[in-house]
Amino acid sequence: MYEELQLQSTKNVIPGVDMILKVSLEDLPYELKNCFLHCAMFPEDYQIKRRRLIRHWITAGFIKEKENKTLEQVAEGYLNELVNRSLLQVVKTNEFGRVKCCRMHDVVRSIALDKAEKECFCKIYDGSGTSCIGITRRLSIQRTADIAMLSQSGATHIRAIHAFMSYIDIDLLRPILSSSSLLSTLDLQGTTINMLPDEVFSLFNLRFLGLRHTGVEIIPEAVGRLQNLEVLDAFGTALLSLPQAVTQLKKLRFLYANARLAEGNLARVGGVEVPRGMMNLTELRALQSVKASLETLHDVAALTELRTFTITDVTSEHSLSLCNAITNMSHLVSLSIVASNENEVLQLEELQLPETLSKLELIGQLEKKRMLQILSSWSHLHNLTRLSLLFSRLDDEDSFSSLAVLHGLCFLELGNAYDGKKLHFSALSFPALQKLGIWGAPQLSRVEIEEGGLKKLVKLWFLDCPELKHLPHGIEYLTSLEDLYVYDTAQELIQKLRQEANDCDELHVKISHIRRVSVKSTKDNTWERIRWQRCRHSQR
Repeated sequence: MYEELQLQSTKNVIPGVDMILKVSLEDLPYELKNCFLHCAMFPEDYQIKRRRLIRHWITAGFIKEKENKTLEQVAEGYLNELVNRSLLQVVKTNEFGRVKCCRMHDVVRSIALDKAEKECFCKIYDGSGTSCIGITRRLSIQRTADIAMLSQSGATHIRAIHAFMSYIDIDLLRPILSSSSLLSTLDLQGTTINMLPDEVFSLFNLRFLGLRHTGVEIIPEAVGRLQNLEVLDAFGTALLSLPQAVTQLKKLRFLYANARLAEGNLARVGGVEVPRGMMNLTELRALQSVKASLETLHDVAALTELRTFTITDVTSEHSLSLCNAITNMSHLVSLSIVASNENEVLQLEELQLPETLSKLELIGQLEKKRMLQILSSWSHLHNLTRLSLLFSRLDDEDSFSSLAVLHGLCFLELGNAYDGKKLHFSALSFPALQKLGIWGAPQLSRVEIEEGGLKKLVKLWFLDCPELKHLPHGIEYLTSLEDLYVYDTAQELIQKLRQEANDCDELHVKISHIRRVSVKSTKDNTWERIRWQRCRHSQR
């Protein structure tokens, strides 16, 4: 029934299915029903990211610890259950099958909103109908229409405010904020605000402060008054540093912030300067991204509960302190280390990575004399599924082949990281790999794949490999390959791929099983995507 419902549009609803769904909602456990109704607060067809959703559920108090599971594990279990009941639709999964992004079908959302409003769970403000908040506990602002009327209706019952538009006049929310003593969530993600009103820092019960992708440049010392804050998300803002008062937020579990990137910086995001005293934040599960200093590394060594950690601007003088700090992080799942510049060598031979690690990103040179020692020391990382090596300067096949011990890899990225001329993938190598990206390989001219290697590869891309004149030898063995991207390789290869496949030449026969082939050349400013039709020869 739910599968059928998932295919219906709001204009073609199966007669009676809405009543069936309403009845089925009554059977949902209390916590699961709250999680479901919360999803209805997002706009129609909005793609909801798993991590954001889980943080909202936890800080709203919907999630309780069960058995030996963490709050995050329980919340993800609820998400999967909603998907299995077809109450949420999966939009995107990651390399290892976890829900990355989801949304609510418009029929389901309409029914959920009806129930949510009757139970005073939430109210959607889109500029139409009445603007009175009433006694609802959560407010979702989804239009840039005049919100002045909202501030006049009182908000003593409000627990959460979510804004879903680029512009909002924060001054018009001041009366609501000043009267909402119970407010636990204020999510202004994606809005153009550049500073927070003083009223925010009087919200003693605030647990979630969402400033992601806003124009905020400074977080004042008054943030220290938010003693119940669990999530401070200022990622994608213009922050350069965090105030000293952040160290007073002892209930903080997730801290995201990043700085403007300086020219020549290797990081995808810049780290912020953090104050002394970060060791006080012993509940932290995520710290991303911080600028390295000896004092900072000394402090973060005490954060033994970290699952996610990103450190930037690392120099050789930081190496020992960094390795010691990471050794203490026995629960670490995601780690990103970024050197201060392209010429700085990351001295990581003493680094002992925890077995729990699932994601690893190293941006910066690895010491050539110790490279094999460093890479071979990762053989115990059975949970590692995602690896990005950027600017690493691997210069031969031996160093690359040492990565083959990582049998669980689903994603591998080598960016400006390989200086060798040849890459060889032996039989049975990288048995779980689904995505492989190689870019910025100036000398790479030959890639070989033995039968049985890369057997699960779905996406393969070569970018900025000017000496690559031929597709990988053995690409025909990659029967699972769906997407091939060839950008700025040798013009000879690009021209071959652009040729019509009418005669079913050998090249096109080998890649006829691939669904999509994208070819791009910035030299002549051309781009095209080719949908291959199977040649007759390949179907025999």
